[in-house]
Amino acid sequence: MPHAGVTEFLQVTSQDEMPPGLRRELVECWVTVTNAGGAAGFPFPSVTFDQVAEVADQLIAGLDSHRSRFLLALVDGMLAGWLNVRRDANPLIAHWGTVHHVQTHTDFRSKGIGAALMHRVRHLARDEMGLEQLRLAARGGVGLEDFYRRQGWKEIGRWPGALRLARGDDRDEILMVLEL
Repeated sequence: MPHAGVTEFLQVTSQDEMPPGLRRELVECWVTVTNAGGAAGFPFPSVTFDQVAEVADQLIAGLDSHRSRFLLALVDGMLAGWLNVRRDANPLIAHWGTVHHVQTHTDFRSKGIGAALMHRVRHLARDEMGLEQLRLAARGGVGLEDFYRRQGWKEIGRWPGALRLARGDDRDEILMVLEL
């Protein structure tokens, strides 16, 4: 298992900034996290590289410094975690953004990567994107709301039983907000 050395952060704000090797690492991270049971945007493990690559490529194609960017955490040059932060184009809600796909590679779990990403996205959203608030939705039943609370997020609501993972396994979708 890799050790957690110095974490550096990289923002990717356009598809031209995403080198093929880093794209491959991002997709592999997403596959690994999902297949380990992570709530990372695919409802049911197992997923393949090609399934995830199709969705990742759509996200990469939509990157734009004003509206959508990736924040990647690298440890000793390896992708340890990532997230996507987006602003809606609607001017009524353009002052807030949504955080999507928060992931820490399983090789780097319990090393502070997720907390470091959440700390960094707060500053990126406020100082670089001019946002005033961040929102996210988390899957209930796996302790994610506790993690986000420790990072300063507040629960603002739940959709009871909104996520059906299997027959008899319905989970709440937890809505959270972070004032910047």
